[in-house]
Amino acid sequence: MDKLRIGITHGDPNGVGYEVILKAFADPALLELCTPIVYGSIKVASYHRKTLDLPTNFNAIAHATEAHDAALNLIHCTADEVKIDLGQSTPEAGTAALAALERAVADWQAGLIDAIVTAPICKHSIQSEQFAFPGHTEYLANAVGHDGQEPLMVLMNDALRVALVTTHLPLRKVADAISTETIVKRLRLFNASLMQDFDISQPRIAVLSLNPHAGDDGTLGTEESEVIAPALQQAADEGVIAYGPFAADGFFGAQTYTHYDGVLAMYHDQGLAPFKLLAMDDGVNFTAGLDLVRTSPDHGTAFDIAGKGVASEASFRQALYAAIDITRRRRAFKERHADPLPKLYVDKRERGQRNQTA
Repeated sequence: MDKLRIGITHGDPNGVGYEVILKAFADPALLELCTPIVYGSIKVASYHRKTLDLPTNFNAIAHATEAHDAALNLIHCTADEVKIDLGQSTPEAGTAALAALERAVADWQAGLIDAIVTAPICKHSIQSEQFAFPGHTEYLANAVGHDGQEPLMVLMNDALRVALVTTHLPLRKVADAISTETIVKRLRLFNASLMQDFDISQPRIAVLSLNPHAGDDGTLGTEESEVIAPALQQAADEGVIAYGPFAADGFFGAQTYTHYDGVLAMYHDQGLAPFKLLAMDDGVNFTAGLDLVRTSPDHGTAFDIAGKGVASEASFRQALYAAIDITRRRRAFKERHADPLPKLYVDKRERGQRNQTA
């Protein structure tokens, strides 16, 4: 089986991106699973390596085609003089983060890498005319989405997969953004991803309510009966197995999520707060719904501990594993469902004519 080429963006240079990358690849066993190509800065990588006294070496290359199979490869794609200001949000760091992301996406579009793992960015410092998005998910949808493709944010580990109806949206705007149509679209995407990316033949999806106590029969809100329940019925009519709406507090408190293959939350913190409590060390952010397989550790830039050598690489390592596994499962799924044998039939009229001729 050919080794996959995994592109890795360095994220914000002032955060823990390089620390978790270099710590993860201090284990040479990872190089047996994939050919990693980091998109970033030789200067910044060297600075972090020296500051943190890490043993990991990297192989500087100019192009993805030059990558060595048994090395941590690094493509320099930022300005020569990137000012490093650990723990700070700066425009220079945002520019460097975007440059790495753009180069990695371009190489994926050119077929030079198979998937992308993104180290965390600072959503404030990266904002510019070229990046006017709330985060990676929305940027990638704009950059690589086509033919009506929409992204779906999924937080995952071995025991739990949480997808979101709304992502990076102020809480006051959430209720207006939730509609029956939107929920049905997310359920379709989630169901398809669970099948092709996680090899689950008949996924069972739990859907959370919007209001406390699932609206309490309309006392605390009517979205459950007027918006969510019709979405569940429409999804069921399309063959999607979905249940709910469940009150989020009791659902997670009683560990009801263990009975389902995926959980669809209405908004960011409703799904991600309990997920990170349960899976902070091994959680992965996966962008489903696009041709591009993109994963990321489920933590942020961690400016408060940047450069201190205490950041855990566990989530990044799991993101790398997930990118490899999902890419392989998706390819296997497509192979199983591509170009089925043509239906063989005999036209009755032609058969009758042949019989008469005979």
